Amino acid sequence: MFENIDWVRLSEFIAAGFAAQIVDGALGMAFGVISSTLLVSVIGVPPATASASVHLVECFTTGVSGLSHALHRNVNWKLFWRLLVPGVIGGVTGAYLLSTLDASVTRPFVMTYLAAIGVYLLWRGLRHPPTPKEPKVIAPLGLIGGFLDAAGGGGWGPVVTSNLLVQGATPRTTIGTVNAVEFFLTVSISATFLIHLGLSAFTTAVAGLLIGGVVAAPFGAMFAKYIPARTLLVLVGTVLTITSLYSVYRALS
Repeated sequence: MFENIDWVRLSEFIAAGFAAQIVDGALGMAFGVISSTLLVSVIGVPPATASASVHLVECFTTGVSGLSHALHRNVNWKLFWRLLVPGVIGGVTGAYLLSTLDASVTRPFVMTYLAAIGVYLLWRGLRHPPTPKEPKVIAPLGLIGGFLDAAGGGGWGPVVTSNLLVQGATPRTTIGTVNAVEFFLTVSISATFLIHLGLSAFTTAVAGLLIGGVVAAPFGAMFAKYIPARTLLVLVGTVLTITSLYSVYRALS
């Protein structure tokens, strides 16, 4: 059974899954973006298949990550419930449309917007210490974030986390809550992909991403708990800016 496994390739995906999940668990974003970029750009997997594969892996990584954040008391449960339902609705809708339509036209515009948000968060973290406020726009963020996450192979964390932070939400509990909701989002998205694309949608790359991601998940929650709020804001802004600009470049090239 094991003689047909490409161990070199598997180890590459394990490393990619580990690195992507460390960033995602600590900053509330980037697993889908990093993993989807690797699958589509490096291996040449079709976008819908790549998104389906990444979301299957995230069913496990987000489950472990969400539980870890809950144990570290990084979850705002009031915010959790306000994000959950619209996020799932948006995710199922996005998965259905990606299975039947090409959603790549809108991706450069979304990534440009997120890059601008990243620059703003970076500037705010460096120049102005964060002052916690109760976010007001929540349900629309969940709906849009869920839709873009499924349609673009990643986007829940960048859209939801960044926009909640712009509104003044506390970085630690925002990151923990967004990670916890993401488990339910990815399960619903994966189920939709499975119905429309079948089991062939999930590639062998899933195994490596899954191993690396699950091993790394508990560490991200630990980092989010102990890293200062101002540092988290700067790190989120940096990662969001870099990944979004790269996605714009890839989409336009």
